[in-house]
Amino acid sequence: MTPPILWQPSDQFKRNSNLAKYILWLKDNLSLEFKTYDALWAWSVEYSRDFWESISDYFKVIHHSSYSSVVSNDPMPYTKWFEGSTLNYAEHIFRNATDQCPAILFQSELRPLTAISWKALKQNVTALQSFFIQQGIQPGDRIAAYLPNIPEATVSLLAAMSIGAVWSSCSPDFGAASVMERFQQIEPKILIATDAYMYNGKLFNRMEDVKTIKAALPTVEKLILVPFTGTISGEENMNGTVLWNEVLQTPYITLQFTAVPFDHPIWILYSSGTTGIPKAITHSHGGVLLEHFKYLAFHNDVHPGENFFWFTTTGWMMWNYLHAALLLGATIVLYDGSPGYPDISILWRMAAKVPVHHFGTSAPFIMACKKAGILPGEYGDLSALRSVSSTGSPLPQEGFDYVYEKIKKDLWLCSMSGGTDVCTAFVGGCPVLPVYEGEIQCRALGCEMYALDENGNRVTDEVGEMVITKPMPSMPVFFWNDEQFEKYLSSYFEMYPGIWRHGDWVKITPRNGIVIFGRSDATLNRQGVRIGTAEIYRAVDTIPEIKDSLIVNIELPGGGDYMPLFVIMKDGHALNPEIKETVKRTLRAAYSPRHVPDEIIAVNDIPYTISGKKMEMPVKKILMGKPIEQSVNTGSVKNPESLEFFKTLATLIYP
Repeated sequence: MTPPILWQPSDQFKRNSNLAKYILWLKDNLSLEFKTYDALWAWSVEYSRDFWESISDYFKVIHHSSYSSVVSNDPMPYTKWFEGSTLNYAEHIFRNATDQCPAILFQSELRPLTAISWKALKQNVTALQSFFIQQGIQPGDRIAAYLPNIPEATVSLLAAMSIGAVWSSCSPDFGAASVMERFQQIEPKILIATDAYMYNGKLFNRMEDVKTIKAALPTVEKLILVPFTGTISGEENMNGTVLWNEVLQTPYITLQFTAVPFDHPIWILYSSGTTGIPKAITHSHGGVLLEHFKYLAFHNDVHPGENFFWFTTTGWMMWNYLHAALLLGATIVLYDGSPGYPDISILWRMAAKVPVHHFGTSAPFIMACKKAGILPGEYGDLSALRSVSSTGSPLPQEGFDYVYEKIKKDLWLCSMSGGTDVCTAFVGGCPVLPVYEGEIQCRALGCEMYALDENGNRVTDEVGEMVITKPMPSMPVFFWNDEQFEKYLSSYFEMYPGIWRHGDWVKITPRNGIVIFGRSDATLNRQGVRIGTAEIYRAVDTIPEIKDSLIVNIELPGGGDYMPLFVIMKDGHALNPEIKETVKRTLRAAYSPRHVPDEIIAVNDIPYTISGKKMEMPVKKILMGKPIEQSVNTGSVKNPESLEFFKTLATLIYP
């Protein structure tokens, strides 16, 4: 059955979109004519060389030296792009400098909304760049940051990129051990860190963690301290330490950009590290530059002068992605703090005040707003708001309905899915297509994505493994310290040699829309039928008394299985027989009797990774009797104390 259409772009919306302008450019410059998005997508993957070269040409990418070929014939993950080209990502940002709008708008729990001009941003980046050069930083040297989502982090990122240094960051809500696991792998020469951060109205001192981290990184030659509350007492006397304001006094002449090879590392992101040391995923200057131009322009439809917001921390790939809006001449909007303090309306109040044109968030935030009964329009004028983007986990149908019923009817909902692996989305929004309830609009241009069944055959309107069959420029150039590509190959290419398996269950609908059913490695194999965890969460999220949930399916020694559902109840509610029956009835009606859990158990907390992912597989391993230390890397767990409940429960399942 075809789901209802929740939004249809007007003719004017379509005409004004960057995608429509690109289609006209293809007709005028390459004599290519496309009547539908599906036709354009098919061309972009069948003739990928032509497509990616057109992206370079359309966005006037600055190649300081010419390339010999667009893409090599080497298979993934060894594919080379634009060999011979040299360029710099940051150079493409600063060519948009203007006095017509600010570069950054910033608000936090501590600071009111503040505008930072392009002139001020450029001055600070130039001063920091000069400091880096004085310290002998060369292209390829690593600069690591332990910072909140504050303008100083943006300045640091751009200064590093401008000279070809390799950036890597962690949010200060990461504990020292998890930060060391990441940064020790990459051996940074400079560490930029804050003494504190604020969340939920509380100030958290991080100075002892900073000292511990620095001591564990012998390659660090300088520690730049960024005072969070304005002052740091005595810590500047630590060996090799300099304060942020002193760094900005470094004499400078002009901002310069070091042209680096297309595949030169730009930043290092990290896998969640739930079962081992996080993998150091390394992206390239040229690869993410082309991908970000394409995605921000054609799938987010960002225009010059617009305000682009995404709620994120520096430890999530969406922070890097957020800065790509500067490539399109937009103003980026940063928020540092809790999205629920002093209450869950804070981001909507900011969106109205700024005003935000593109509001980026996560599916859990949208569902939390729904459960709290938030009506965002009551907190200010949202007339400027053009799009709401959602990622991080699948957005259920009820989330789609909430956006259009309670936020704004004339609004483009861009549900998207991708990952740290590519620092972008494989599937997402399209400004010339309708939004169907519960469906991501399209596969992204240049991304040849399919669903495969158990036999490796492509399927439509059927749940299958999500795979990418052709290389994309923003795929990692390598994992740091993985010279033989062993970790890289095992991460994506073990199941289907030569084909990227992403680890999601996905369905491509007859409309070429996309539905994500959760991680395939957390699949519930229930009586021979594969069930995506997202299906369970989608149904349970409709029950107002339940705050959060986690589902696993455990294979028992004597055959059979046991599928418990763990729930956190909202304040003022207890798990009782009536609510349990509501859960079972809801799952049975929405899906099938196989979706009904064997037991529903109330818990105080559910384990999440630091980056906000539910930890189904580690919980399953613990419940199957594995010790916690063999089931999960506790340094990757946001709330490790939550695992103790499951350890105790395991003794009852496997006495």
